[in-house]
Amino acid sequence: MNTILKRITIDDELCNGRPTIRGLRITVQTILEFLLTGTSEEEILHQYPVLEKEDLEACKQFAIQLMERKYTLREMAA
Repeated sequence: MNTILKRITIDDELCNGRPTIRGLRITVQTILEFLLTGTSEEEILHQYPVLEKEDLEACKQFAIQLMERKYTLREMAA
């Protein structure tokens, strides 16, 4: 968790409050989408030279930690 807190930041003034990597304008979602489409970590690091391998790992760990939470779906009136 400590690595995640150092690398994943949430700021209402940056990227509409979406989680970003180290306060850069690169969202966790962007990196996860690249990984899910099969883009290699090496290619992501080439395309985003400001990123480090640890940033990619922090994105994956962040997603895993979100899935560890309990969620409840509620119907909302239309």
